[in-house]
Amino acid sequence: MVQRRKRSHRERLEERRKQEFLVEESCFPEEYVKGEKWGGGKRKGKSKKWKEILKFPHISQCEDLRRTIERDYCSICEKQPIGRLLFRQFCETQPELECCIRFLDSVAEYEIAPDEKLGEKGKEIMMKYLTPESPAYVPEVSQELIQQTEEKLENSPCKELFCPCTKSVLDHLSGEPFQEYLNSMYFDRFLQWKWLERQPVTKNTFRQYRVLGKGGFGEVCACQVRATGKMYACKRLEKKRIKKRKGESMALNEKQILEKVNSQFVVNLAYAYETKDALCLVLTIMNGGDLKFHIYNMGNPGFEEERALFYAAEILCGLEDLHRENTVYRDLKPENILLDDYGHIRISDLGLAVKIPEGESIRGRVGTVGYMAPEVLNNQRYTLSPDYWGLGCLIYEMIAGQSPFRGRKEKVKREEVDRRVLETEEVYSHKFSEEAKSICKMLLTKDVKQRLGCQGEGAAEVKRHPFFKSMNFKRLEAGMLDPPFVPDPRAVYCKDVLDIEQFSTVKGVNLDQTDDDFYSKFSTGSVSIPWQNEMIETECFKELNVFGPNGTISPDLNKSYPPEPPKKGLLQRIFKRQHQNNSKSSPNSKASLNHHINSNHDFKPAPAEMREKLKVLSILQKPKVFPQLSTSKRQQERSSAVWFVPTMRFVTAL
Repeated sequence: MVQRRKRSHRERLEERRKQEFLVEESCFPEEYVKGEKWGGGKRKGKSKKWKEILKFPHISQCEDLRRTIERDYCSICEKQPIGRLLFRQFCETQPELECCIRFLDSVAEYEIAPDEKLGEKGKEIMMKYLTPESPAYVPEVSQELIQQTEEKLENSPCKELFCPCTKSVLDHLSGEPFQEYLNSMYFDRFLQWKWLERQPVTKNTFRQYRVLGKGGFGEVCACQVRATGKMYACKRLEKKRIKKRKGESMALNEKQILEKVNSQFVVNLAYAYETKDALCLVLTIMNGGDLKFHIYNMGNPGFEEERALFYAAEILCGLEDLHRENTVYRDLKPENILLDDYGHIRISDLGLAVKIPEGESIRGRVGTVGYMAPEVLNNQRYTLSPDYWGLGCLIYEMIAGQSPFRGRKEKVKREEVDRRVLETEEVYSHKFSEEAKSICKMLLTKDVKQRLGCQGEGAAEVKRHPFFKSMNFKRLEAGMLDPPFVPDPRAVYCKDVLDIEQFSTVKGVNLDQTDDDFYSKFSTGSVSIPWQNEMIETECFKELNVFGPNGTISPDLNKSYPPEPPKKGLLQRIFKRQHQNNSKSSPNSKASLNHHINSNHDFKPAPAEMREKLKVLSILQKPKVFPQLSTSKRQQERSSAVWFVPTMRFVTAL
């Protein structure tokens, strides 16, 4: 016997790296590795059975939804993307309502137009929609309101010029037209989409790919929705690790805040589900790395002011969306700002965020050393002020290439950093323009009452600062501004798989019924708005949202049309076919079988011969037993067992 040489640690590591390389080559879809968003394939990353996964139910299956769903115009037709599209389709069937929709579209375009073109575009809207002689005239806007708008347009056109007119049109649409919509096939189709949205979510909903990084309670890996092909990041929170660290409230708090905040500048939660060992948050995937990496590892530390301004504007919009929900973030730092494939940023990791009760303030000494505001360090009560301090720290660091109260790679104790925050003033180099220096000073004011953003108007105060004079926030929020930097799609902005430390096994922790109650609050499935956006972005909505010819009702929406019977599985179809063949050869077998199936009387104990055959059936239901049987014997037992599987009711009763 030849004894194998024991491999050295270096050899084992090299072999592992080769294996990881092979995994890396296959762990992402080919089109994703190449940097293409969806790839050039016909299905664009979708499963072969994606249409079966997203098959509409018959409308009769949606009656519970019809009774319980909130029938509010704002909720259905404005907030929910699919609801908005279906209401538009309904309006396009009536010329007068179509004019209202076109008017609202034109006003939206007006609001994101450059300032120098506002006058020209405003006059176009007045001529086309607010002139009685025009074929597209919108009578829902009163003549008095039209006259006031015309006067303002002549004097000084502003982006809010048509707001009163828009309100009049929306008030009209939310009345009788909305009630008609609720009784139309378009609302029935909306119910079908909502039914799909509420289907259970499990690990089988996704394909799992490589590990991207590590969170506080588990790993973060890339994943792809089988039905749509959309890529996400899956944040796994190990159940035992959560319980050991008593992190239930923190995990649930982050999930609930992510669920409520719908912002293109904050990482979105799309799904929340559980497996046997973990709770999973499926989030927006951000492949461009974090701001800390880009500030310190891409040439000289820091950014040009133009790039810093762009990121600061998007961060400010993200904070505004959080603050709109009365949520303070409290952990603004470069590591928590992530870039996507196109160079736009999102705020991530909401573990320290907290919702502030209406009219109240909170206290809590949480955050990261060097970025915590003075009121946080002093354990004073606060509301949203720490986030504007954090924004000042970020703008300073993006331009200077170091944080305001600690030099780069400077080794200093926490107490000293806290002292500097409370007592010293930051130093500004030649890299800062006067506007950049001014906004940093105003955001890093130690007195909360004097700090920019904390004087009653929040983010609007900051947006008016001269530092942002070149920024069109309407166009930024509409996604119409190109980022100053686009990440290389072939570069990897995360650690190598081997460099990501593995979690140790959690010992001495047992899960019980109280844990199940917490898991049920956490695992709520799809999140409405991100799920609907996913259907639209991946063109599933376009392909599936089909009605009958010439605007008629499709069969699945016809209440008098019976729903299709569910498709039978492969085994059922095989057994049915074999049973029919056996019935032809044995005329008495069918009658005998029907007697057993359809009789409402108590069943008698099965004969010994039947019991033997039922044992064979149990083997058929457990394929793992088959390797112990020879092929010929297995075929014999299959042929002798198929007679007994017409329905599971018969088998169970026996």
